[in-house]
Amino acid sequence: MNVIFAGTPDFAAAALKAIAAAGFDIPLVLTQPDRPKGRGMQLQASPVKQAALELGLRVDQPEKLRNNADALQMLKDVAADVMVVAAYGLILPQDVLDTPRHGCLNIHASLLPRWRGAAPIQRAIEAGDAETGVCIMQMDIGLDTGNVVSEHRYAIAPVDTANEVHDALMALGHRRLLPICNAYRQKAV
Repeated sequence: MNVIFAGTPDFAAAALKAIAAAGFDIPLVLTQPDRPKGRGMQLQASPVKQAALELGLRVDQPEKLRNNADALQMLKDVAADVMVVAAYGLILPQDVLDTPRHGCLNIHASLLPRWRGAAPIQRAIEAGDAETGVCIMQMDIGLDTGNVVSEHRYAIAPVDTANEVHDALMALGHRRLLPICNAYRQKAV
């Protein structure tokens, strides 16, 4: 089964590594373009790009996907069964969402519909939420509005930091994604 992967930070890199370790074919990885970082403002690759290169995977870094005929053709040429998205940082237009045979799955670090969009972990902690979690959702054109395929709760301890919750949800996200990908793999046979 062909899986396109799209993501940028550590949270996404962990999912990419898990998908590769589970034996899925990953013909293409999308991530944000390299950005200046640190005192010297040197260009630095995202954690997803670094992981993809370590795994020997093809990486592309389009600035945008909307109205980008070259990127759309690249996605169509891959003939993916599914695209997995985790903290990618670009909104996927409808033509991209429609490209994989089974659409696009998103790993989102909140219990939707609470905390749609960016920084859901920090927002849950700032709000004093007692729990959060991970949703695996079938993406649609809205921002984190697609059908939730799988929801997994995590109790936030009063002493938890954003980093601790991040790490717990990162592990929970890719563990819960793999059975869904395996179900799609069964459909692909």
